[in-house]
Amino acid sequence: MPALFALAASVGVLAIVATWLFGLGFAGDNNLQVWIAFIAWGAHFHSGGGTKGTTHAIVCMIWGALVGYGATVLLMGPLAGLGDFAAPVAVGLGAALICLSSKISLLSTIPASVYGFASIFGVLLLKGEDGALFNEPTVAILPVAISVIIGAAFGYVSEVVANALTKEGGADAEATADPDHAG
Repeated sequence: MPALFALAASVGVLAIVATWLFGLGFAGDNNLQVWIAFIAWGAHFHSGGGTKGTTHAIVCMIWGALVGYGATVLLMGPLAGLGDFAAPVAVGLGAALICLSSKISLLSTIPASVYGFASIFGVLLLKGEDGALFNEPTVAILPVAISVIIGAAFGYVSEVVANALTKEGGADAEATADPDHAG
């Protein structure tokens, strides 16, 4: 089948599976987030697809989440005296660190690191059943990392399935999903 239809079929069916999976009790009980998984899924393709895309999506998004964790620790600790400027300064320092760390090959996909950075704050701002925020960074980092790994794995599987469904000689799933970055 044509590459676009193969990718649509693969992603569509696997999106159903992913959404169902994240709706199960263990996902909710462990604060896993389907939206983070979908971001990681997209980051897989944005990072080049294949094993490289999966690796960069996972490593960069988790790195970004760890940098976000550090920014949260800074804004709640040493930077707290800055008042309303604590969060902006912490975010600025984190963003600068993400850019500087891109010099390391495995951390070179800055957008994926930014997605991870944003994801940890998204989880920190969620409210639990008791109405309290999940405002402890340690409560957020593991669910973000697990959600990222699951999402990137779905990205990889969707690419493999789409490529298997594509007629011989057609574009591959990565080229179809991200034509501007196809190599």
